[in-house]
Amino acid sequence: MNKIARFEKVSFEQFSQMCNDRVAYDSIELPKRATKGSAGYDFHMPFELTINPGETYKIPTGIRSEIADGWVLQIFPRSSLGFKYKLQLDNTVGIIDSDYYHADNEGHIIIKVTNNSDRVLELKQGDRFAQGIFIPYGITVDDESNEERTGGFGSTNK
Repeated sequence: MNKIARFEKVSFEQFSQMCNDRVAYDSIELPKRATKGSAGYDFHMPFELTINPGETYKIPTGIRSEIADGWVLQIFPRSSLGFKYKLQLDNTVGIIDSDYYHADNEGHIIIKVTNNSDRVLELKQGDRFAQGIFIPYGITVDDESNEERTGGFGSTNK
């Protein structure tokens, strides 16, 4: 297996812009695979959260990922939460590019979800709620992109 990435915590200063809770920050778990056959790295809740039916919430994971060139981290909801609560990512699939690590927001991975069910979703601190899968990608032979990212989330279309 290629080892192409590394997870780290963002600084408390960055995390506190969305969640000024030192206990939550200190308890952040780096994503890990549940089994040796798992493709996905589980993201854990940094704090308790109740999401009512129809509600949307941005979850600051406190995590960033240094990713080798030619790879992307894709974020998906955990399938069990999708089945039980119709939990969906608001952008359907999160795309974490390798240059996002160097963004102004330290590459902080923020996962925006919506509870599309008719049931209240209770997430406890430490619960697994999303998963990330590293996937290689290619570029076209005539690609001439030489722009560099400076901003964080959603910055490449500004």
